[in-house]
Order: sequence, then C-alpha cells, then structure tokens
Amino acid sequence: MELELKGKSVIVTAASKGLGRAIATEFAREGAHVLISSRSEELLHTTVRDIIRETGNEQIDFMVCDMKKADDIIRLVEKAVAWNGTVDVLINNAGGPPSGNFMDMTDEDWYHAFELNLLSFVRSTRAVVPIMQKQNRGHIVNLASSSIKQSLDQLVLSNTMRPGIVGLAKTLAQELSSDNILVNTVGPGTIETDRILELNKAKAQKQNISMEILMEEAEQKIPMKRFGQPEEFAKAVVFLASGANTYITGQSLIIDGGQVKAL
Repeated sequence: MELELKGKSVIVTAASKGLGRAIATEFAREGAHVLISSRSEELLHTTVRDIIRETGNEQIDFMVCDMKKADDIIRLVEKAVAWNGTVDVLINNAGGPPSGNFMDMTDEDWYHAFELNLLSFVRSTRAVVPIMQKQNRGHIVNLASSSIKQSLDQLVLSNTMRPGIVGLAKTLAQELSSDNILVNTVGPGTIETDRILELNKAKAQKQNISMEILMEEAEQKIPMKRFGQPEEFAKAVVFLASGANTYITGQSLIIDGGQVKAL
C-alpha cells in the first residue's frame, strides 16, 4: 500500500522520545519531511541524529517548543511553512499529566493539565487549519489515551482532559471535511514508554510491591499478555495521517492489545 508521504510536510509535537519519537521515525521511513518539537534542545539534537541514522532520511529538523506557550506553537508552524511551504500533517502530542486522585489535585494541577493536554491541541490545530484549507487537504491526528474509552485509576486529570480531545476531533471532522481535512484521535493503552514506566513505578510504591511483580501483573491484564511497542502504535498513526486514508475522520482508535472492554 502506498502511503503517499514522500516529501510531505509533517509536524510531530513532543517527539524527542516515547510515542512521538516513534511516530516521527515512521514518517521519516516513508520519506516525509519531519519537523519535531519538545522542550529539550539536547534531546531534540540526539533524536534528529538518531532518526537520520535509522532511516537514512536527512529531511528531519527540530524546534524547541513548550506546548503550554501559544507563541512557541505559532513559531513551530511558521518554521514548517518556511521549510516546506506548507503543512500536510499535524500530529498533536503532549506529555501526560501527573497521576493522582481527585483530592490530590490543586487548581494549579488542573490549569496545567488543561493547557498542556487540551488547549495546546486547540492552538496548534488553529494554526494549521488555514494552511490546510488553502491547499484543500490535510490530516490531523491527536494522541490521547485509552481513558477516552474507559477511566483509569489515579489518573483523574487524564480522565477529564483526554475526552475533550475526542470532542474537539468530532467537531472538527464535521466542520473541516468539506476542506478535505481529516481529523482523528488515537489512544494508547499500555505501550512500553518512559511514561508507562513512570506510572507503574508510582503504583508499585503505592502498593509496596516490586516493579517486576507489578509489571507481570499488568501484562496478565492485557489479552495479548504483553505491553505494546511504540513502533506498533506509530504505524497506525502514520496510516491515519497518510494519503492512504481518504475517508476515515472523526474517529477514535484505541491501540491497547484488547485491554479496554468498553464498547
């Protein structure tokens, strides 16, 4: 299947590690021009170098961008346009909010989660839509969490903010389909990233058990009996954002090895 991504202008936010990095790498394999961002210039330098080495695609660039800062997001989009003349694909991604129960969270925690995990997606989408409308095509994929289908213990901030991403995507799919702009949401389940290891470490400490025992128990709860790999998740995202996807929009896809039981 031809994904029609060679030479396409792609932005992947929060891509210096984890799922963002895996997604950027898959786009690079397909010959896209990939602009990645994160808050760490050091990590971005390393990631760009590694992606070029792994894929042979030298059309990879980066920009330091704090997704809580509107001006940073605007400059990121401007850089993509200055580099490639347009933006064909936007992958909205941001680090997850802190874990904890409802009474653990302060107003500051709530504002932080809102700005990082919902408002940042609004801002970046608002910046690219006029560009995509002008060319009468575009793909936007929002990374969320399996909490868009089933709430997760001790993740009240994620459980609250992530469904807002789905509402945004559904609305945009209705408003932008006539411009041939497709908008979808993808939620990872237990994918083996630093974020999952961080959450599991906190759970292990709370339950006073070893990480090894907790990880084994977590794997047993997944029908496929293993954690997903970032590359597996990335392939689905890249398909949804590719020229091969011409009719899927406004949808929410969970990639979790069958773990979520909600319909």
